[in-house]
Amino acid sequence: MTALVPPGERISALAARLAPEPALGVIGGSGFYELPGLTDVRPLDVTTPFGDPSGPLVEGRLAGRRVVFLARHGEGHRLLPGEVNTRANIYAIKRAGVARLVSVSAVGSLREEIAPGDVVLPNQFIDRTMGRPSTFFGQGVVAHVSLADPVCGQLASSLAAAAREQGARVHPRGTYICIEGPQFSTRAESALFRSWGADVVGMTNLPEARLAREAELCYATLALPTDYDSWRPHDEVRVTDVLAVLAANVARAKAILSSAFAALTAGDCTCQYTLDTALLTRPDAISAAARVRLHALLERRLDRASKVVEGAG
Repeated sequence: MTALVPPGERISALAARLAPEPALGVIGGSGFYELPGLTDVRPLDVTTPFGDPSGPLVEGRLAGRRVVFLARHGEGHRLLPGEVNTRANIYAIKRAGVARLVSVSAVGSLREEIAPGDVVLPNQFIDRTMGRPSTFFGQGVVAHVSLADPVCGQLASSLAAAAREQGARVHPRGTYICIEGPQFSTRAESALFRSWGADVVGMTNLPEARLAREAELCYATLALPTDYDSWRPHDEVRVTDVLAVLAANVARAKAILSSAFAALTAGDCTCQYTLDTALLTRPDAISAAARVRLHALLERRLDRASKVVEGAG
């Protein structure tokens, strides 16, 4: 006689079968508005409780893997760094089934040894942004995630290895300082950032890294220096100069992503269980409205809690 399967388990099993193949995500920064080499391309129209993302997500295949791409600044580069709806971007990426996310970002170098055309894999961040929403939580749900190590070491190592294979000079560690912009740094600011130990400067990776951690995504930045910021007396940043370097950086980034994605193996990472040690609000105290608003983030955690309760009963 066939054993009866409880309805809850049947629904969970059906949802698992219908869930999309886990994806690798790419957020493209300045100059990186599409992902060359992506095949079987189709747009994904994903809505979020936090508003609209920067533009339609694009799904396709790269190196045999399902990949979801989003241009951070929108079509035609329409959004200032402070105008990017990062919460919507990260939530939409999570909802699309992404588990590992690479942020491709143009940066300025704060070190002589980090030259334009190099590849930097920052492992730390300093936040100098002002007023950007930096958490999904609040309104009845409290979580405090650890940002001691904000980057997924496994993903960053894969990107570093792929960059070396492509002949790039790689800096596998570094500190990224995120400024509000849209103006570039003054000379005094650039010198100050160097004194703080920052290695590269950009305008977009925070609160992106914070939100990716709350969304339980493996996150890493592929930082591509385009200039020396303004700390050297004879240097200043001009968009025209940056654009000249970006063209070569885009080609290199695509090759690095293809190589890294082909080499990545399936499997869980501790990044994907962040909320197990961060969520303070009891599951039974989370309102129905909050459950709907944060469904893509809390589904796994609340499902686990309900199973514990069922088992105890």
